[in-house]
Amino acid sequence: MELTSIVLITALLFAWALVSARLQQSDLTPPIVFTAVGAALAWSGLVDGSSPPEGLTPMLELTLVWVLFSDAARLPLQELRRDVGRYVRLLGVGLPLTIVFGWALALWFFPQFGLWLGLLVGAALAPTDAALGIPVVTNPAVPSRIRQLITVESGLNDGIATPVVMVAIAGAAAAAGLESAAAPGSAAVELLIGAGVGAAAGALGGWLLQLARRRGTAGEDFAGIGVLALSLLSYSAALAVGGNGFVAAFCGGLAFGTCAGQRGPAELVFVEQMGGLVSLLVWLAFGAIALPTMLANFVPLTLVYAVLSLTVVRMLPVALATIGAGLDRSTVLFVGWFGPRGLASLVFALLALEALGAVSDGVVAVIAATVLLSVLAHGFSAAPLAARYGRAAAAAGPEPGGPVTVAPAPARGLSRKHMPLPRFRPKRARP
Repeated sequence: MELTSIVLITALLFAWALVSARLQQSDLTPPIVFTAVGAALAWSGLVDGSSPPEGLTPMLELTLVWVLFSDAARLPLQELRRDVGRYVRLLGVGLPLTIVFGWALALWFFPQFGLWLGLLVGAALAPTDAALGIPVVTNPAVPSRIRQLITVESGLNDGIATPVVMVAIAGAAAAAGLESAAAPGSAAVELLIGAGVGAAAGALGGWLLQLARRRGTAGEDFAGIGVLALSLLSYSAALAVGGNGFVAAFCGGLAFGTCAGQRGPAELVFVEQMGGLVSLLVWLAFGAIALPTMLANFVPLTLVYAVLSLTVVRMLPVALATIGAGLDRSTVLFVGWFGPRGLASLVFALLALEALGAVSDGVVAVIAATVLLSVLAHGFSAAPLAARYGRAAAAAGPEPGGPVTVAPAPARGLSRKHMPLPRFRPKRARP
């Protein structure tokens, strides 16, 4: 990447910090803005969109590690027991059905993909991204249990889908005869090793940090950096023993959130801010690299698949999974529609492009078209539909079971106005 491009990108990041709150009032979300800028850089020739830059893979890996770790650690698992049945339905039934439906539709529309690339499309487009529908999960008019349901699903489904994506990439590489290909069976073993290493690192790190706080040996100004290092430790330690680092980061986040105590969420802020920074760069890469690939491989069925992926492939599994869950039809439709495809799907697509090369061009085109359509459709519909659903829910009476404290959705480049972060009062000095 030329120095001119670096100057422009860093200047844009600073400019976004100055005007982000004002722009987001007009529904100009970070994905929309940075995708457009990336496309402009590619169109102007300042960035070569025909081949990924050398530093793309490390950036993608860091992004996915921090997103998986912070999303998992942020969820208060101990406080979700009252509605655990709904979460299990969406994640244990709805998510697998979404992967299978997306896989089957990809094989029907694009038989040239074969089994592994078709599975890659279905799995990469199954995770949702609550950050693309922030007005839905922050609008107090929407019942708190529904906001919590959408947030928890978004926080966990990317980690659950990651093993399937990694196995699909390994299978596609083996089928294509690539030299660096690993057998799908070996990939499955790596997933198990990664889960064990990550859970051990996260649990031990959370316990040690809580112990250090009680003894007064941990400085609050460095705790966030320590958690950032812990997320990378989970990832790198798993790689060192032959495990999958992404699954390790996810399991490490779950274990850390369970063992770190009440101060744990506050110490995740630095990890989330770093994840927000690199996620903006990923959206730039999306506009500069994935969009040209999409346009070069675009066929009408690509757009049809994108529309069906955001509607039928998402909404039908949600409807089937929530049968008997006590949700009315309008709520099922609301939850089904607000399954935006965002950062995780994009990172999976770019990782596939990096690992498979031209073999994955068609897959990247389908994923890119779906993500782009989701960014626009969910970005512009979130606020009005949330307000409309909130009014209907208020007219129906008090929230069944009473309100709950909603776990914060991921803050990926969003301002505090849209995504409040925990605040703590400083301790008063003793006289």
